[in-house]
Amino acid sequence: MPDEDELEELRRKKMEQLKEQQQGGEVDEEAMQAQQEQAEAQKKAVLRQYLTDGARKRLNTVKMSKPDRGEQIEQQLVALAQSGRIQNQIDEDQMKDLLQEMTPDKQSFNISRR
Repeated sequence: MPDEDELEELRRKKMEQLKEQQQGGEVDEEAMQAQQEQAEAQKKAVLRQYLTDGARKRLNTVKMSKPDRGEQIEQQLVALAQSGRIQNQIDEDQMKDLLQEMTPDKQSFNISRR
């Protein structure tokens, strides 16, 4: 049976391992956050490059009303830009057309009472 000195040594080592794991987790979180910030900055730069002021305002309006939808549209625009499918800047009218294409058709419901 281990004596108290050995138990104390084991406890100390275990505590050191836990502290190292916590510090390692913090470093991973910081790296992930830095990557996310870099990706966000890159996305903003691409959008700034390919969208006119009017188109950016329209996209921001969509993001304000439907954040998830606006984010999805931004990702699609960035993907189009990175694949080289956007040749010129997108103006407000073209943005309206894009939003129309990317927005699913609304479904109508007929409610009949009996």
